[in-house]
Amino acid sequence: MFLIVGLGNPGAEYASTRHNVGFMAVDALSRAFSFAPFKAKFDGLIAEGKINGEKVYLLKPQTYMNLSGNSVVKAAHFYKILPENVIVLHDDMDLPCGKIKVKCGGGSGGHNGIKSIDAAITPNYNRIRIGVGHPNPKNNTDVVDYVLGSFSKDDKALIENNINLIAKSIDILLKKGIAEYSNQIGMLLRK
Repeated sequence: MFLIVGLGNPGAEYASTRHNVGFMAVDALSRAFSFAPFKAKFDGLIAEGKINGEKVYLLKPQTYMNLSGNSVVKAAHFYKILPENVIVLHDDMDLPCGKIKVKCGGGSGGHNGIKSIDAAITPNYNRIRIGVGHPNPKNNTDVVDYVLGSFSKDDKALIENNINLIAKSIDILLKKGIAEYSNQIGMLLRK
């Protein structure tokens, strides 16, 4: 059994922002694998389904980014899901748009949602980092304004492609683990 968490902020004003790419990815998984509708539970929205025979819960914390761990720990404890079976999808400014990196554990990279989850369940869970790029220093764009801003048309196309790639390949992570998934996603991105 797995818990796949997409990070984002609730509310229509945040729906298409860089910080909500985790919500977008979880919604794509829900559509791709015909999950049950999302229901309010665990300070979040949760849906149940299967991905190639594996029971999976999809979670979108509704606590705002800084408190995401509150929702994750409640769902993980209720379903008795260990950190190694938790997968978190989130935006990463240190990666250019169009890049995906996966890893287990590690630091937060300054991401407040990841900091919150680390504190709630330990850092030993799987992460799918979806690159959203970094603000151009020449534009004097504040980091908060950047992550809460919308994608350019070109970047949106890259993000949608990556989210579809994640949906098509997530079963590799569930069946074969993070190391094999990292290899596969790297090869798929190079095609």
